[in-house]
Amino acid sequence: MRMPHSGSTGPRRRAILAASAASTLLPLAAGGTARAASGSGTASDVTPEADPYDTLLARAATQLTGGEFDAADPDFAAALKVLDTQASGWWRDLDRSAGRAALWSDLSPAKEPGNFGQSYTRLRTIAIARATPGTSLGDSTEVADALLEALRFLHTDAYNTTRPESGNWWFWEIGAPRALMDTCVLLREKIPAADLTAYVSTVAKFVPNPDRRTNIPTLSETGANRADKAVIVALRGLLARDADTLTLARDGLSDVRDKGKNSLFTYVTSGDGFYEDGSFVQHGSVAYTGTYGSVLLGSAGQLISLLADSDWAVTDPKTSVLYEAVERTFSPVVFDGLMMDALRGRATSREKAPDHKDGAAALSHILQLADGAPAAYAARWRALAKGWIRRNKTHPYLSLVGVPAIARAKAVVDDAAIPAADRLTGHFAFADMDRVVHRRPGWALTLSLSSKRIAAYEAGNGENLHGWYTGDGMTYLYDGDDLGQFGDGFWATVDPYRLPGTTVDTRERADIGTGGGTGTYVPKNAVAGGAALDGRYGAAAMELLADGSTLRARKAWFFLDNAVVALGADITASDGRSIETVVENRNLHADGAPRLTVDGRRQPSRTGWSASLPGARWAHLEGTGGYVFPDHPAQPSDSRGGAALRALREERTGTWRAINTGADTGGSTTPLTRRYLTLWLDHGVSPTASSYAYVLLPGASAAATAVWSHTRPVRIVANNATAQAVEARRHGLVAAHFWQPGSAAGLTASGPCTVVVRRGAAGMSLAVADPGRTGTTVTLELPFPVREVVSADDTVTVTPGRRGVVTVRVAGSRGHTHTARLR
Repeated sequence: MRMPHSGSTGPRRRAILAASAASTLLPLAAGGTARAASGSGTASDVTPEADPYDTLLARAATQLTGGEFDAADPDFAAALKVLDTQASGWWRDLDRSAGRAALWSDLSPAKEPGNFGQSYTRLRTIAIARATPGTSLGDSTEVADALLEALRFLHTDAYNTTRPESGNWWFWEIGAPRALMDTCVLLREKIPAADLTAYVSTVAKFVPNPDRRTNIPTLSETGANRADKAVIVALRGLLARDADTLTLARDGLSDVRDKGKNSLFTYVTSGDGFYEDGSFVQHGSVAYTGTYGSVLLGSAGQLISLLADSDWAVTDPKTSVLYEAVERTFSPVVFDGLMMDALRGRATSREKAPDHKDGAAALSHILQLADGAPAAYAARWRALAKGWIRRNKTHPYLSLVGVPAIARAKAVVDDAAIPAADRLTGHFAFADMDRVVHRRPGWALTLSLSSKRIAAYEAGNGENLHGWYTGDGMTYLYDGDDLGQFGDGFWATVDPYRLPGTTVDTRERADIGTGGGTGTYVPKNAVAGGAALDGRYGAAAMELLADGSTLRARKAWFFLDNAVVALGADITASDGRSIETVVENRNLHADGAPRLTVDGRRQPSRTGWSASLPGARWAHLEGTGGYVFPDHPAQPSDSRGGAALRALREERTGTWRAINTGADTGGSTTPLTRRYLTLWLDHGVSPTASSYAYVLLPGASAAATAVWSHTRPVRIVANNATAQAVEARRHGLVAAHFWQPGSAAGLTASGPCTVVVRRGAAGMSLAVADPGRTGTTVTLELPFPVREVVSADDTVTVTPGRRGVVTVRVAGSRGHTHTARLR
């Protein structure tokens, strides 16, 4: 594992006890990223006569508690019950003895960073419950007094200006100070002045500004960490009634100190932040929209809201970058309220942070941002949110979030004037983070790639111990009828050697990320990514250079209206181990036994059944869809190079602890059992130039799968070390990835590139990309005449003729798609 720079060593503890992002999740009930419903805590609470600090402190408290609400409303009542249950449980277990060494026995000794960090988070939850009408702790003097004593204890024994940072920096600079400042906001009228000064001074030592890592002053903060610190500094400024500190917090969002170099309101072209193509990267090389990106959205949105209509209001005109990110960055990777796991990094290993909770957090942040956004943005976002909330019946949003988020969501759901947006469709190629998302009306498929630019995985601090193959071309199939596929114990129980879409060496692997700090594995391959055509079709490719193995493979995917074609070629290894390509590994949940049909014959449904299925042409899994295994040009007649289809029904038992031992995100040791149906292609031991071809037909019936297999509406015309290509005549579509100069499907390419071409009555459209980022120009000869150019990117030059010639200047385009429309 390659360890990144020290700026990447902090954990994002959002799962169980997170500070900034997780206030919207009921089990947390704290964190401050949500504020009251539309109209609460906004400009209406600012009057010329009001003290500005008191006004903003009251607003900050409202962001934590939700302000006024109807406790008799069933949705609010349920949220209150969860908050009360958690807070009262910690209240009962709080050690209030004079000689205590810790506030809770499981967080002893308190001096340890992970322990005092989590202690502050629990105190914050108790403080929120005390400040929220309707809980058993509401407005209790006894609770307030105990909280004040607990804060003094932690300050004396654990977190103060005399202690140097040790262990994980995140607890010192984000986790503990955020929870401490939130708690002080809620108890501000009861905390003695001397105590408050001591707490603020401590936070000032460890978070003097949002701009730098305190334990590494030369390291500039970026992305979510900068956003989190800006909120902490703002709260510190309010509590200290210090205008300069509030200015520092506001300016931190825009990075005034370094002239905008690390501004959260700018598109980046490398490193951390938002990219114009919708990508979001954190830790330098990790696709992190679903966690760090969501935290940034929540914290930046919160601070904008907190400081609105004050002397410190955020007025940076480039805040539009944040607004545009909702539809450009987040909407494509949220499926019916689920945050796609390919964008959640090591957070997939967190038991308390499944996809639906991270999705709920992102949805809450979007609605929070809508309160202060321009009307056109806000209207679209609320429609998006309403659609997500209505469609997710498996994990109802209102049961996942706390009072502040419920108030805002109910205002949207109950407003008949706000339409519920339909499920997003389209093809999205996120070249800057090696991700591809293909969305159709009933399903979506996400492709997780990696390269020398984007990590195959991140692990560390005991998290994501079995994430070895998650960036090796894993395909995540989302089905609107099964929203629990990845959120129902998947990562704790799935065979981590058989992730869908991957080609793997079956060698035994050791746990990764068991030490302190986080690290990334960045492979050596250049090619990862592809081209998108008309926002509807796409092609992608990845060169696989396996970690710790001689395994090499050329993999490609082609995305059509109702199918995804997966091709593999030049699959070679020499380590004496079997090589497999995994077609599917479907979570059947605790007791599922859906029918599996192969070539029209129903297969056994008993757990433990396995079979070799030589010559299989198609398969169908009830409730999921079809799989077709067509002949293809690279398929050798010699069986030694071929790939035999295998199938297995198994019951797997695992624990979350086996994949996450983190200090504050570690999973339980309780055994969890799920059933799986696995389909894979066996390439044999040490294959040479092996290949595969299969087609995914999500949502298709068995009859439709059989017809597709027989009629072959998509023809595989190349699958070798030079090119992989398909032709869909019904759509007038030709798509290819060229690994080197050559010809396929009538196309001739001068060098490596991905090409998608579609001909229709109105003309033709063309998309070209260089996902390896190695070329300067690519020339394509088309298999049909070109009369004129309707439109073209300025990087595209077209020479009309009987066989049109297209020259694309790909240098410096970072793998992005170049397009043209021709006649």
